[in-house]
Amino acid sequence: MPDPIEKVSIIISKGSLEGIYPGLIMANGARAEGIEANLFFTFFGLDAIHRKRLDHIKVAAVGNPGMHMASLVGVLPGMSAIATHMMEKKMESFDIPGIPEFMELIGDTGCGMYACKASVDLFGFSEEDFIEQVEGIITVGEFYEIAAGGEIIFT
Repeated sequence: MPDPIEKVSIIISKGSLEGIYPGLIMANGARAEGIEANLFFTFFGLDAIHRKRLDHIKVAAVGNPGMHMASLVGVLPGMSAIATHMMEKKMESFDIPGIPEFMELIGDTGCGMYACKASVDLFGFSEEDFIEQVEGIITVGEFYEIAAGGEIIFT
């Protein structure tokens, strides 16, 4: 029987609803099982921890094969908003919290949350742009130090 997982570090690189939630759900599940968990937000995944953006995360309606509709339909005005509303209602029926509440909940469990320094610099952000649960802006090398000895998952 393999050794149990004791630590997991999850990289969130997408800024869409379906790009952010899997990592949050996995981190929350890890903490519920007593597994150390860390989240590393890079590129557009930074939207999940950005104070002004985390309330405005949308479903990617264009080029998303999981939507099971032609990409052309996704470009119609309002399609992303409609898809987002439908997904949020469905998640609400399963008691899945919104991203701001989920971030607070996961932070309260002791999950480490970090922003990628290269991405922060690329987009011209600063520490003040991020929610209070973010423990720091770190380099990829520092992320590897934190993740050492555990599993790394890229969502």
